[in-house]
Amino acid sequence: MSFLEYLISVDARTALMGRMMQELGVDKQLKVVPDHVGVTNRAVDRCRSCGHQDECSTWLDEHQQADDPPDYCRNRDLIARLQHAAGHR
Repeated sequence: MSFLEYLISVDARTALMGRMMQELGVDKQLKVVPDHVGVTNRAVDRCRSCGHQDECSTWLDEHQQADDPPDYCRNRDLIARLQHAAGHR
């Protein structure tokens, strides 16, 4: 894999995380948590290290109004905490 291919794959994974956070209604909540930059960076790292990019993309395309991320989502706990803090749970 070339460096450019690596960067494209990293960007695609980051975009998936953004879509997931937005789909589950926690994207704005993520921006207001204490140390939101650190929390976001760790969430991005978890998403980047996940091996389910194709499944995640398909899941996002098929679940326009979901309450929870798929079981394999490495940010599942973070999303649940953000939903709770936003009063969605």
